[in-house]
Amino acid sequence: MATRPVYFDCDTGIDDALALVYLMASPEISLAGIGTVSGNIDAAQAAVNTLDLLAMGGRDDVAVAVGAMNPLARPFTGGVPHIHGRNGVGNVELPHTEKQPENESAADMLVRLAHEHEGELVVIAIGPLTNLALALQQDPSIAGKVHEVVIMGGAALVPGNLSAVGEANIWNDPEAAQIVMQAPWQVVLVPLDVTLENYFEEDDRLALAASDSELNRALADILDLYFDFYVAEYGRKLCALHDPLAAAIAVGQITATRAPNVPVVVDDTQGPGRGQTICDLRGQRTGPKDVEGAHVRVVLDTDQPLGPVLLARLLDYQP
Repeated sequence: MATRPVYFDCDTGIDDALALVYLMASPEISLAGIGTVSGNIDAAQAAVNTLDLLAMGGRDDVAVAVGAMNPLARPFTGGVPHIHGRNGVGNVELPHTEKQPENESAADMLVRLAHEHEGELVVIAIGPLTNLALALQQDPSIAGKVHEVVIMGGAALVPGNLSAVGEANIWNDPEAAQIVMQAPWQVVLVPLDVTLENYFEEDDRLALAASDSELNRALADILDLYFDFYVAEYGRKLCALHDPLAAAIAVGQITATRAPNVPVVVDDTQGPGRGQTICDLRGQRTGPKDVEGAHVRVVLDTDQPLGPVLLARLLDYQP
């Protein structure tokens, strides 16, 4: 069976690392290219982390391009070292590869891949959407060439995590997110509503730590800091599976069971609503209903928990 080509856009912090290794381990897709963006960490360090993880997983054949260092409308203000560590991967020093990023930018890579894989390319974006917006500004025709864009971001019916209403990926560059949401391509939005309901438990982390795989043992070490951060949220050591859930939905291992196509607008003003994903979910009380002309599918429920699925795929992966 032919694999689906994927362009993966990431700000490689800890849950990004889980999502990346999950994609490496997924026979359903092929990684056509990876772009990095500033979010959890700056885009350059995100590329270092990505290349190192790829090399550990035996996938140094995958091209990585450094993307936007700054959001569209303001300078990058730094990552979140208390969540993802000073280096984005939990302050763990990974074995470094000698492979360097590509000469092209992430936006250039996305435009090129959209043309090379017209009608087939799946875009998975798990960081701020700056690179996608830049690619659309550079070549608006890619909206008609990409098969689907799966985004981890937003909060439809729950609070935000970087403001009362703003989820971090969207809040970090709402101008870019608004461009991406309004472009005429099919978007699958995987918001906090579902990502916060999917967890990796301490037993899962310890199973990775006991693995024969150096890569899985590194993931276990990386996760330790992330688990500590979530104690205040959940009352025990675990982590939410934000980015891996978007990856698993894109791959098809997890199915969205309630995910209506509805209009979505991003608040890119300077007020208290900045970064909010305003999802028009009126008329959905009796079940999911697509709104005619809408092209953003907002995932509100899934068919099964991701944790066991993710752990099994990671443990089965033999780099």
